[in-house]
Amino acid sequence: MDKQQGKIIEEAWSRESIMDVEINIIERMIGCRTIEAVEAAISYAKFLRISGLNNDNYPLFLRFLEVENHWVIDSLIGNKDPFLLLSSIHPNNYLLLSAFKLLTNWHPGGIYPKTLAIVLGVLQAAYSSPKDGYKIYNSSINDVNNLGKHLNKELGQDDPNNRVMLDILDRLGSLAGTSENPAIEIMARQANSIRTFFFDKRKKMEDIIPQVLLVKSDYIAKEIAPSKVFA
Repeated sequence: MDKQQGKIIEEAWSRESIMDVEINIIERMIGCRTIEAVEAAISYAKFLRISGLNNDNYPLFLRFLEVENHWVIDSLIGNKDPFLLLSSIHPNNYLLLSAFKLLTNWHPGGIYPKTLAIVLGVLQAAYSSPKDGYKIYNSSINDVNNLGKHLNKELGQDDPNNRVMLDILDRLGSLAGTSENPAIEIMARQANSIRTFFFDKRKKMEDIIPQVLLVKSDYIAKEIAPSKVFA
């Protein structure tokens, strides 16, 4: 190989172009659209779990929450309580924004309950002090609606996910009457209203949350299973 040919190859395959190929492959893997991709994602998730969560890699853990495959999520969680998976990361704007984006993107019933629990654990920790949580991320009426849409009235308040969502709504609702900011007041009142409609058997959730948000899905129907169950 002469020097000119070597230079052409080097220019064609720069470090950036190689990284682009790597990212493309990882995105296809995380997409979990084939058995091979699912199995690769399971192994990758296990590697992440063993490597440990920290402030440098937690966005990658958040990216994995977009994976619509419960085998992958189970591999990411291991034996840990899903509500506590991200508890070592101090609440910040990016974390809360990502959490509400996931709740917005998911349809009721269209996400693995353990995945939902991970996100709810983040919000519960952030809004343990409602005022402090609101300072980190200004939750809106849309955020509250997209949280409330995941309540499953049929399972009642004893369901773990329902219980945490009701707790978060209660904390956000406690901000009513504490500020002259109309956005806070509207958000807080909506949070309280959603809780009221959940507990009132005579009322339907679609009468307080926009019906378009309540379109149900089934996460199991969209999954591709691995060829074998990984230990």
